[in-house]
Amino acid sequence: MKRFGRLVAVRALDLQVEPGQVFGFLGQNGAGKTTTIRMLLDLLRPTAGRAEILGHDCQADGLAARALVGYMPGEIGFYRDMTGRRALGVLAELARGAVRADRQRELCERMALDDADLDRPIREYSTGMKRKLAAVAAFQHDPPVLLLDEPTEGLDPLMQEAFYELLADARAGGTTVFLSSHVLSEVDRVCDRIGLLRAGELVLTAPIGEVRRTAPRLVRVTFRRPVAGPPSAWPPSIEIVEVAAARWIVRAYGSIGPVVESLGGLPVADLEVREPRLEDVVMAYYRGQQ
Repeated sequence: MKRFGRLVAVRALDLQVEPGQVFGFLGQNGAGKTTTIRMLLDLLRPTAGRAEILGHDCQADGLAARALVGYMPGEIGFYRDMTGRRALGVLAELARGAVRADRQRELCERMALDDADLDRPIREYSTGMKRKLAAVAAFQHDPPVLLLDEPTEGLDPLMQEAFYELLADARAGGTTVFLSSHVLSEVDRVCDRIGLLRAGELVLTAPIGEVRRTAPRLVRVTFRRPVAGPPSAWPPSIEIVEVAAARWIVRAYGSIGPVVESLGGLPVADLEVREPRLEDVVMAYYRGQQ
């Protein structure tokens, strides 16, 4: 728990991320995502409770816990008068593991930071360049744990792809990733499991596949000629979204078999099924419908 005066930013949060897992930590702005990450890094102290990183208590043994982490903050705070190269060097010196020059160079190339960029003071960097530098800093010592707070915010689409490739490589190498994001398509793409915060409270934890299976599928039915509306005895697992003379759109919960059975004898020209998306479930939780 974390309380700021009368405001409870994070309530009783009981959460475990398995080694080698990419865990998506979701929630609207102000839900408590960044506060949770800062408690893991001992930048904030919890009002009650404790946290561990690979067996190290984040408060009592904070130095050892942080040494295992590559951190990419949501708000980048480099010293503005340092060059990018110097900033990477300082952070490399703070890392417990040695940073290989060839590894740092590889990461800079993949994030499109050339020598001219690295030798410029950070005050001249754009938001996207600072984000790219932060990505290199987080990955350069090949930490066993990555804490990433809105990591692709401010990156252009090409650099987002480059970042996802870095993440895929880290995942393949067994790195544990705790990724806070509000970009649901990003979470759907890279995560194994998600947790959803609402008003500081964990309201959902589940594997991505399981979350998708709980979402309804949207079915668009097109007819060869106008037909009457759906019958009153429509199956309860089907929700009518839109009805036109020659087209119905329905939402099917579970199997679409009842949809197909209900269309028997009608002049169906086409049936289009949109597979469930992570957004369909998560947005319901955001709105408090779950």
